[in-house]
Amino acid sequence: MQTTLNKQNVGDYERISKRRDKISTFLLLLPYVLLFSTFIIIPILVSGALSFSYFNLIEAPRLADLFGFYNYVILVTQDENFLRYVIPNTIKYSFIVGPGGYILSFIMAWMLSQIQATPRKWISLAMYTPSMVGGVFITVVWRTMFSGDTSGYINAILLSNDIIDEAIQFLQDPAYLLNIMILVSLWSSMGIGFLAMLAGLLNVDKTLYEAALVDGIKNRFQEIIYITIPQMKPQMLFGAVMAIVGAFNSGYIGVALSGQNPTPQYSGQLIINHMEDFGFIRYEMGYAAAISVVLLLIVFMFSRVAYALFGDKG
Repeated sequence: MQTTLNKQNVGDYERISKRRDKISTFLLLLPYVLLFSTFIIIPILVSGALSFSYFNLIEAPRLADLFGFYNYVILVTQDENFLRYVIPNTIKYSFIVGPGGYILSFIMAWMLSQIQATPRKWISLAMYTPSMVGGVFITVVWRTMFSGDTSGYINAILLSNDIIDEAIQFLQDPAYLLNIMILVSLWSSMGIGFLAMLAGLLNVDKTLYEAALVDGIKNRFQEIIYITIPQMKPQMLFGAVMAIVGAFNSGYIGVALSGQNPTPQYSGQLIINHMEDFGFIRYEMGYAAAISVVLLLIVFMFSRVAYALFGDKG
């Protein structure tokens, strides 16, 4: 009888303990779930719903024609600027800045991991700083450097060496703007992904390199391919996702450099600029929401590619 009661008490205690664990887990996750839902899930759902509507911020949203797909049909069939300028600009910009910035971040992180801790700390800070104060640097440094008069550093150098006869309007000329945007983006690409890669490199087990040397690894390149990258796949995945998001979310650079949206002759217009143009300048929120959904799908697709390369296959 006593044994039965003891077993029952133990069972009750275990059930109470499990219930308390579930409540504690729920309370711990609740702030994250609320914040994630408020700033991520709900805006995505609202944007998706608005993309099927006419909405100008004055009148109430109403369902668009063609069962709500009117905005998407217009986007891919009649928006000449989107098809002629925005898509080619975005493809060129993202395919250079995304992989380029990612590879550059890894190379610089690897080089820094080979030096002593004290200089590494200060050099890492110097390289990370542009990603934090990019807007300020664009306004103060890069606009001054590429200014379209003789006060611009580039024009001053070219004029003083008789390379050109008159100042070039770098930031207003369609031939130069997108390339300057790419240069500025690569310069400021050492962001949080760069720090994650550096942390991953510094935490690779050094004994693996010794074992690999015994097994026949002959140079640093083979060490990187067969030891370093496989051992830091989580950091590589995080860096890849951040590079993708950054490449598609850096449209502010063209606007900051040229001082206008749309950029001159749409030469630096990216998808996110096109969305802001229709959403916050023309107040065509339904159409802007459709553009944002397309952008979200593109980022999601490339993120899945990054996960396929660096994600856990197990």
